[in-house]
Amino acid sequence: MSNANSSTSSAPTYDYIIAGAGGAGLSLLHYLLASPVLSNKQILVIDQSLQKTNDRTWCFWEMGDHEFESLVHHRWEAISIHAGSFSKELATSPFSYKMIQGIDFYNFVMTAAKLKTNVHWVEAAISNITEINADHIHKEVLLEWEGGFAKAKMVFTSILPFQMNNLASATKFDSNNKSATKLPFLWQHFKGRTVTFNQPVFDTKTARLMDFNVPQHGATAFMYLLPINEMQALVEYTLFSDQILEISEYDKVLNEYLAKHYPDDTYTIQHEEIGAIPMTQQVFSNYKAPIYPIGALGLAIKASTGYAFQFIQEQCKSIVAQLEQGLTIQTNVHNTRHRFYDAVLLHILFYHKMEGAEIFKRIFAKNEAASVFKFLSNTSSLWEDIQIMRSLPTRIFLPAAITVLCRRT
Repeated sequence: MSNANSSTSSAPTYDYIIAGAGGAGLSLLHYLLASPVLSNKQILVIDQSLQKTNDRTWCFWEMGDHEFESLVHHRWEAISIHAGSFSKELATSPFSYKMIQGIDFYNFVMTAAKLKTNVHWVEAAISNITEINADHIHKEVLLEWEGGFAKAKMVFTSILPFQMNNLASATKFDSNNKSATKLPFLWQHFKGRTVTFNQPVFDTKTARLMDFNVPQHGATAFMYLLPINEMQALVEYTLFSDQILEISEYDKVLNEYLAKHYPDDTYTIQHEEIGAIPMTQQVFSNYKAPIYPIGALGLAIKASTGYAFQFIQEQCKSIVAQLEQGLTIQTNVHNTRHRFYDAVLLHILFYHKMEGAEIFKRIFAKNEAASVFKFLSNTSSLWEDIQIMRSLPTRIFLPAAITVLCRRT
């Protein structure tokens, strides 16, 4: 145990410590400060860097307005799917597909929070999080960093053993953990560019959600093209696989794709983003109350797709509601039925039982976009789920489902 532990009585004490000021940590902070019951609690936010950059773009679909509607950078009312000769455009109604830029979200939450005298900030790398005074009555948590420490009744941490916006960090974690679990583990890894052309080239109404007509690298790979206006778009090469590529490979495919689709036009690169998101039901932490994992660490990411933003909001709102009511904190955000579907789809992808391009082509070819969105956002009914699953061949789906069920018993 560290030296700080011997003098915990002198440690500054907070109601809550939020470890990690990324999407999950700042979402939780936002909902805490919006709560009429909790808004004046003493809160410490700690992160190794509080100087935020536009390191990611969150996209999600929803009906109606969102908690962060004012931050929506663009929205689309139609999507398109492309695989081989198959090409289909689908209206998203009653959903809209929306984009929020990371920097806008960070600035929005942090600017408001920095006006609050009960919110405290530390920029440092955390060295240890330990439960102390575990007498089942007065539990506390000691959080340490170089040069300091603090205590809290509860700690909410989103700090992963790797950085999702750093491919080298993710690769190192992957190489160290190959045998850590028998559960399927894929990376959703990507590189994206915001490009601006010298003349109008894009249909701004339609998001090219999945174009599988790109190098697959023995995995599930697609291009993602989101037009922001007629001259500008986010173009992202995304793969679901167990191996992360060299950066030059993403660039090669991006260059070839843009040259193929817009051969007579020139563009400039406004911004680039790169990252790796875990697609798994593997548990990354063994924390227990009063230390709670949130965000990707708390399994908020949907394992079969990598979508996270809406699930992080759901998780953080639920935590705050439980705190307000004095309930035992439960951080689960994916119910049993949808976790099962995720496990089955992951199994099929991980063991190459069916190519990802074919899976998503069939799902979108045989169903309305709204039905697919409900399924992928865990809001579908059992009947709707059955219709989606019927899109896949029984000879593929049934053995995978049985394998997953047997694994759980």
